[in-house]
Amino acid sequence: MNNDDFRSGLREGMHLALSIFAYGLVFGVLARQAGLSYWETVLMSGLVFAGSSQFVAIGMVASGASIGQIVLATLLLNLRHLLMGASLAPYLAKVKPWKLALLAHGLNDEAYALTISRFQRLGGSAAYFFGTGTATFLGWFFSSALAAVAGSLPGDPQYFGLGFAFLGAFIGLLIPQITGWTSWIVSVIAAVTALFAGQTLQGKWYILVAALVAAATGAVIESYANGDTVDYRRDGRSNLPDQG
Repeated sequence: MNNDDFRSGLREGMHLALSIFAYGLVFGVLARQAGLSYWETVLMSGLVFAGSSQFVAIGMVASGASIGQIVLATLLLNLRHLLMGASLAPYLAKVKPWKLALLAHGLNDEAYALTISRFQRLGGSAAYFFGTGTATFLGWFFSSALAAVAGSLPGDPQYFGLGFAFLGAFIGLLIPQITGWTSWIVSVIAAVTALFAGQTLQGKWYILVAALVAAATGAVIESYANGDTVDYRRDGRSNLPDQG
């Protein structure tokens, strides 16, 4: 593993870990108030490690939903990870499967935003991806574990404004990614689609619909802008960047 890339990913990931730490505190408190024990809360954050899905899950636990309903809801919400993984795959083509499985556990919105931006500029690096995933995991795991200690206390954690950490973190992730007219068009279409679909579809389907529409729009625009697709050399290998 390239230690320099790992340290770089860890350092840059720690910048976002502060926001993650904030809404990890919210999760820890809400999980205890929903009836989860301390160790159930800790194990959920460590083994699942999917912030938005964990919030949905504990809300459904508190409302008495069945295990099947919880699994289906969180599955639909996390389908966006398929798109994230697909966009990272060309850069990690030479990474061994067991290492990919480890990296996949650290795939989240924050780590993905940092990683794909770095890959597009400097090429793929499994060590960098591992660094960002480690930083975001530590921020989430320890904050939720800390908050779970006091989670049985009365009160609404949203009173302290910690719920805004979600929005603030994602705004910080989005803005640097909008670097040209294509990004603006895709972002606007994603937002409009999400707003419209959210009014017409039940549950979290609007997230998946908006992601698919935005991805298809971006692919079509870039295809026409570039005039071709992936170029294959005579040796049969593509011009896509390597893992590095």
